[in-house]
This record gives sequence, structure tokens and C-alpha cells, in this order.
Amino acid sequence: MSFLTAQDPPQSSSSSFEPPQPCRRFTISEIEIATRNFDDSLVVGSGGFGKVYKGTITNNNGESILDVAIKRLGATSNQGAVEFRAEIEMLSNLRHCHLVSLIGYCNDGQEMILVYQYMSRGTLEHHLHKGGILLSWVRRLKICIGAARGLNYLHTGTGINHGVIHRDVKSSNILLDDCWEAKISDFGLSKIGPTNQPCTSVSTMVKGTFGYLDPDYVYTGRLTRKSDVYAFGVVMLEVLCGKQAVDRSLGEEQRSLARWAKESIKEGKLNQIVDVNLRGRISPKCLKEFTRLAYSCLQSHLKHRPTMVEVVMGLESVLALQEKSNSTLQPAGMTIFRRKAPKLIFPSNQETSEHRLLMLDDLFFNILSFFYISISNSLLFVELVVGGISLKSLDIYLYEVESENRTLRRFDFDTINVATENFSNPTSPYEGEDFSSLFSTWFPFPGRLQNGQDIAIHKQPRCENYEDEMKEASALLYLEHKNLVELLGYCIAGKELYFVYNFAPYGSLDDFLYRRHPLNWDERYKILLGVAQALVYLHKHAPMRVIHSDVNLLNIWLDESLVPKLCGFQFSRCSKIDEPDYIDVDVVRGTSGPIPIAPEYGRHGHLSTKVDVFRFGFLILQMVFWLRSILGLLEAGKHLGVEIGLTLRDWLCSNISDADLSQISRCIHIGLLCIEEDSNERPSMDAVIGMLLNTSSNYHTLPLPKRPVEGLGQLRSSNQS
Repeated sequence: MSFLTAQDPPQSSSSSFEPPQPCRRFTISEIEIATRNFDDSLVVGSGGFGKVYKGTITNNNGESILDVAIKRLGATSNQGAVEFRAEIEMLSNLRHCHLVSLIGYCNDGQEMILVYQYMSRGTLEHHLHKGGILLSWVRRLKICIGAARGLNYLHTGTGINHGVIHRDVKSSNILLDDCWEAKISDFGLSKIGPTNQPCTSVSTMVKGTFGYLDPDYVYTGRLTRKSDVYAFGVVMLEVLCGKQAVDRSLGEEQRSLARWAKESIKEGKLNQIVDVNLRGRISPKCLKEFTRLAYSCLQSHLKHRPTMVEVVMGLESVLALQEKSNSTLQPAGMTIFRRKAPKLIFPSNQETSEHRLLMLDDLFFNILSFFYISISNSLLFVELVVGGISLKSLDIYLYEVESENRTLRRFDFDTINVATENFSNPTSPYEGEDFSSLFSTWFPFPGRLQNGQDIAIHKQPRCENYEDEMKEASALLYLEHKNLVELLGYCIAGKELYFVYNFAPYGSLDDFLYRRHPLNWDERYKILLGVAQALVYLHKHAPMRVIHSDVNLLNIWLDESLVPKLCGFQFSRCSKIDEPDYIDVDVVRGTSGPIPIAPEYGRHGHLSTKVDVFRFGFLILQMVFWLRSILGLLEAGKHLGVEIGLTLRDWLCSNISDADLSQISRCIHIGLLCIEEDSNERPSMDAVIGMLLNTSSNYHTLPLPKRPVEGLGQLRSSNQS
């Protein structure tokens, strides 16, 4: 809810407004194409200003497709032409890694539309209060540091004569990108003020959001940079407490987060205000310093509040305290590190560390009991052990995570059993058929945790050890990409292993195909692009090369915006980026069915990134023909050219544009190149991306498939007839 003390001044039309370059001006027709005529299914946010749509645009030369957030101010919006112009002027002049990027605007007629860089992780508010991903304490600290750096830039480092006072700092205006980097957004209420003195004020009518408004600003109407500091202090409390700035469902004493938290901090009740999901995970020193810093931001007197640069420095110190604590195992008995230790006892240690364990050589433990140990985010699972045991006699697999600390939560069985209502509703698309034996491998059980977070749970098959099954967990700890599913945690119950994922509400792509759910070509094309981008990331840009080896419809989940999420890493293999991109294996593992295993892998155990390319080629053809299996078409190769012609005619009859028809033809061609029997003739995944995006090139400029699979000798003539 926004707050203002008086009516806004008369708002002039925005039609004559021309912002500084390099801000791009879009026509309303371009915006309508990007949003499919403002399709409600693309809405990713809404408020007093109107609606925000997720859309796609091409860059100025028409070669690249960009995901964007399109903010359309409604007719009854709290924001008008003044705020519209202010936001464009501000973001056109400001460039910083922790500010959201404005790509362009549209002001045709009465329309006032802003086009931003799309932030795939949404808002900080969503993850704290609205069922998003459970954020670890370290991640929350890093988000705070990023947002603080953005505000400090506005206050002091803009390079213009005056600093910028944001005036509406809140968790819903802190956006998060793929890598969880914080970006300050929404500059509609911002003001420019002098930078020579921290408390220099600008006289203005009071605007902002309840719960974040600086009391001094409300009482006096004097806006200063310290008003942003106060609001940021409230955000810090949200991050720590997991509570909203104003919660009208609570009693009077707890309704205002700032007032309730300040009283609790003053009384020394620090542990009582910490988010229940973080209790026991924050070091005492870190908690003390963080609350001290937040409390100082909320001081009544402006001169007692820190500047944003002081907030940044304070938060960095707090993060260092937490990371130091995370890297230390607290002993609960005699701990001896030497070549032969007669006894070594560790307590339960749930923290994580970026430190590496390089070698355990000739080291013996007398292990009384333990079930789980985390070493540098590595995973080691041991059944109940009594007596002396040499670690060298165990099959131990340590997977280092060299990036930021990530928490993999261990759920108890009762929690996931309640969340799934005793595992009663697997999301199988095959209603009325007995596929229960497959549920443990393929179909996730939807559930909801007590905090309201929706989850999906995969039950793994029974096993004697967890080496293969934990590969998925260890691989996903490395990986972060908008088109990869997010692993939240796991559960071990006896010999059963469960993986807990962030829920993808639209299920698997196989579900769409089985039910014949109509997806238009634009939706199918974006799904293909998303999966291709995930594979390029795995092959070339992840911390280590990952060969997925099991790309199929069941392993592609869809979120509410139909963004694909690749999952199913049970059969994946990892190698270093600088090593050859192939691995010879003794046992071929993967799923057969609608998408076959690549010939060189199935016959000779030769696994490479081209195996993923092969399966992606089949995925392309499945999406074009909208069939779960195209094996029948491939086996009758002489008729494939006819089938392609019939499919293109069907597309033509559906009033599809000539451009899309050309793109469909091109995708068929790319799919056939990907399923070449000789792996050397298949393109790499980054080459496939280039082919998919290069829509200006003629269909016939692509190389002709030489021999896609056995039995397609007549494909070339059929395809050219």
C-alpha cells in the first residue's frame, strides 16, 4: 500500500516526452506482440501501478531474443505521467550492477509502459513471505549486501551533481536475477538531492509504503538519504525475522515489524525474533552484529543512523563472521587430527563451508555412530557403524562446491509424509493405468510444507548404497540456471531416499503431450530454447562439464510461466571442463522409450555431450509433430518427407504466420541434424542455439542431414521434393 499526504500535482501527458539515450522506444504493436496482447497468463506481478508481464523481444538488430518484464501502468494506477517520466530519466542516467536495467518504454496514446531486464528469481518479498524458495542465511546476507551497494551508489556514486533518494525501498522492490544478485527497482518516487551532507533534505509531500516510512519524514516532510537507510533497516528485519513490514493479522504489539523487533532487540530477546527456518543456523556473534546494525538504521535521530556505505561495510563484516563460523567444526569430545587417530567424535554439524578437504590418507576413525557429514558441501552417507573402520575401505564420493555456500536441507520423513498426504497423489499423466512401479523413478509427488511452500518429491528406488542416487544431489549443488530444477533437500528413511524439489506447477512436458494440451508454436519454441540453454550451460559454463544423458519429456518440468526446468540427473556424468568431453562407460544407463539412446552410447558405451544433442534432436521433432513418440515415423523413413509436408500444412491451416512457418521448417531440419547416427556429424549444443536463433538465415543454408538414423536413406530426396 502506498501512502501520500496530499493529492499529486496535475499530471501532464507523457506523449511528448523524449528520454535520454540509450533508452529504446517501443511501439504499442511491439509491446502487444511481446505480451501476446497482454495475455493474463504472462502476468508475473501486479499492484497499485498496474500489471507486470513477462515477455520476449528481439534486440535492435533482430538477432537475439531477450526475456523482459513489461510494466503497464493501469488507468487507475497510483503512478502517473510524473512518476513515469521520473523512472525513465533516472534509469537512463544510472548504470550499476545492483540496479535493475531499463531497456525501453512505450508511451503511445494513453499507454505508459516500461520495459525492464527480466529478473527470473522475482522479488525478495516473494521468497520471504509468499511461498518462494527458502533462502539460507548466507544467501540472505549476500542479497542484503547487493541491495545496500545499489543504494550506496544512488546516494553517493552516481557521477551526477546530486545523489538519488529512492524513497520506496522495500522487499518487493528488490529483484533477484538468475544468480540471486539483488537489483534495486521502481524509481517512480525517487528524488534528486544534494550529496555534500548526509542529512541535507528535500522538501516534498510524503510518499512511500506503510511499514517502511521514516517517521522523521512523515512528521516533517523532509526527505533525506537517511529515509532510505530507515527503510533498508526494515528490509533487514524482514530478512532476519521472516515477517512482513506490516501484518494486520497480528495483534497491536506485533503488527509493525520495526516497532516489535526494536523492542525485542532492546530487551535482548534476539533468538525469539529470528525466522524459525534460520534458528540454530546463525552464529551468535553474527546475529548480535546484524541486529545491532539493523537497530542503528531505525534510530529516531537522523544523525544516529549510519550512511549506506557504513551499512555495506557492516554487512560485509557480518557475512565474514558467519562464514568463519561455518568453516569451524565444534568438537564434542576429544578431536585428534593425525595419521592415526584412536578416536574422533564430531557433533551434529549442519553448517556448510567453502573450505576444501584435499585428502584423507591413511586416516582411521573409531566411529561410534553417524549418519551424515557435510565436508565443504560434500556428501558422505554411512549406515550405522560400530567399531573401528578405515575410511579407505569405504566408497566415499566428495563433491566440492567452490561457489557460495548452499544449504541442502535434510527433511525428516514425517515432514514430507504430511506434506504429500501420505504420498497419495503422484503426478502421473497416465490415469487409469497401473504404472505404480514407475512412480519411484519418474513421477513426483506434489506437496506443501507447513510454511506454505509448494514442493515436489521424487522417491528413489531401494538401494544398498546412495552413490548413484546422490549424484543428482551433488550435481545440483553445483548448478544454478533458470532452466534447471532447484533441489531443496532430501530425506532418508531406512533404505528409501527422497529428493525434495521446488514445485513446478505445470508438471512435466510429457504430461502436456499425453493429454494433448494445446501449446501454440511460440510456447513450444520457447521451451526448446530454454532446454537448449540449460544444456549449453551444463556442457560449457557450469563449474564442471555435465553430460545429462537422459533428456526426455518426463525430465522437463514447466513452471507457471511455462519456463522449462531440466531435471533427472540420476544418470549424469561429470568431468572437468579442460578434459575430453567423452567418457567410456561399462554400463549404459538411461531411459529408453519415446526418445532412444544415442547409437554410440547404446552400442559401445561411448558417452559424450553429443548424446545430449541426439536426444535434444528427438525432443525438437516431438515438439513439432506434437507426438510422444516419433519412432514410427523414423522407422518408415521413406514417408517422413510426406509426414513433414503434412505437418507443415497443418500448421499453415492454423493461421500461423509465414515467419513462424519458416521457423518450424528450420526446427525440423535442426532436429534431423541432431539425430545423425555419426556423432561427429551432429552440431554442438551452442551451435544448435545459434541455429535456432538465426531466424534470418534461409532454411536451405543449413547442412543437409547425411544419415540421421538407419533406414532414412531416402530422407534427402523426400525432404527436398
